[in-house]
This record gives sequence, structure tokens and C-alpha cells, in this order.
Amino acid sequence: MAKAKKILFITQEITPYVAESEMANIGRKLPQTIQERGMEIRTFMPCWGIINARRNQLHEVIRLSGMNIVIDDTDHPLIIKVASIQAARMQVYFIDNDDLFHKRAMMTDADGTEYPDNLERAIFYARGVLETVKKLRWVPDVIHCQGWMGTIAPMLIKKAFADELPFVNTKIVFDAYEEMPTLNPPTNTKECLNFRNIDNAFLETLGLDYTATDIMMRLAIKFSDGLVVSNEEKHASLIAYAKELGIPVAIRTEETPFEDTYNNMYDAIVEE
Repeated sequence: MAKAKKILFITQEITPYVAESEMANIGRKLPQTIQERGMEIRTFMPCWGIINARRNQLHEVIRLSGMNIVIDDTDHPLIIKVASIQAARMQVYFIDNDDLFHKRAMMTDADGTEYPDNLERAIFYARGVLETVKKLRWVPDVIHCQGWMGTIAPMLIKKAFADELPFVNTKIVFDAYEEMPTLNPPTNTKECLNFRNIDNAFLETLGLDYTATDIMMRLAIKFSDGLVVSNEEKHASLIAYAKELGIPVAIRTEETPFEDTYNNMYDAIVEE
């Protein structure tokens, strides 16, 4: 019976780098627990502008930095940083860019207003992670994509990076939380998503509404092999969409340790 042995975490939040929340706590504890169960891990996170780089001892990895990521004809230089959580024996890679992350918070600014370029930030983050994993020459069995910042990675993995060695046989779990973007997508959504063989013609074949506020979530589910949600009622439409596509769904509950919920999902989709 096949089991997952290498897990790549494309994480949105990890404490202590950002304030504690359900997502940040899972982002911190899950990779450690999975590693302690004998699996190999690699963990990524956006380099949010609210992170204290000095206190958390982030430093740039020159050999991994330097690539330009083009989104709708705009160049965004990729900066890779790294830090360690000593108590967990866990290394975290950070995806950074001066325009998209420097001096900026997470989904909303200090006044609670959503950033209008959150889609571009998610695209940059996903592409930055995948390009870095290629350079690391590390081949995951499962890629765990967390939160709205992890929504674009599944399509990139299954379509644009499908023939790249690290991603040929990998399975994807999308991990949805209650926090989701509420702004209407930008008018250039399709142009931002265009990359390699992902073009407007391909995007049209997916049958999705690119003006809907939940488009990022639906794109994630469309290309994932499993969905985990935090709230059955709040995510009812996403659960229904996953079931329509035949994608297995797991719901985190207080009755079951979240580590077991995820580990069971990893093993279930690898066995398929």
C-alpha cells in the first residue's frame, strides 16, 4: 500500500512569523508533526511585510534568488529567504518581492481593506515556490496548498509545470479556511493567469466565472486531488463543487486531531 513520504507545504501563515490564528498554528504544527512521523518536508511561506526579519533571523539565499517572474507583462524579481524554527528542526523558505510584499500586510492593510492585487500576489507566490522547488531538485509525493495564497499553485502544477520532474506524479491537497477574498477579481484576471500553456483559450474551457469572488478557490479545487475545509457550512458551495468533480473532501473537526485528518488525506490520494 503506497503512502505519502515527501510533503511540500505551500503555506500562507506560520506562527511565530505572524500572529497566531487557526491557519498560522496549523502552518506551524502540521509540518513538524508530519516530519516527526518520518516523512520529509519542505515548507514555504510568503515574506509578508509584517514579519520581523531581524528577530526571526531571515536571510537571503542568493543562489535561489534572482529570477524575474512576469505577470501580465510586468516583471517582478524573485527573492528567496530562509529561516529556521529550531524547536521544530524545521526550515522555512520565504518568497519575497519588494512591490508585492515589502511593508505590506497579508490579505488586508492596517485599515482592513483588501489589497486589489491579491490575485497577482498569489500567482507570484505560487510560481516562486515551484521554480524554487525545481532548483532544489526535490520531488514531493503530495503538495499541500494552504489558504487563498495557495489557490493558484494547483493549476500551475497540473498544467504549466506538469512535465517538470518534481511535479510529474505529485498529488495536491487544497486546504481552505474561512478567510477568503471578497473583492471582485481584477479585469485582467485571465491575463495575469496566462503562463506557458495556460492561455485565455484554455481558461475558457474550464467553465468558470472569472468575475466571481470565489474564482481563486474554484481554480484551486478544479486542479486538486483532495479538499480539506475548516467550516462545512461556510464552505458548502466549495464542497458541492468538489463533490461534483469527484474530489474527496475532509472536514477538520475538534473530535479528530488535524494532523490525522491531513495525514489520512495524503495517504488516500497517493493510493489512488
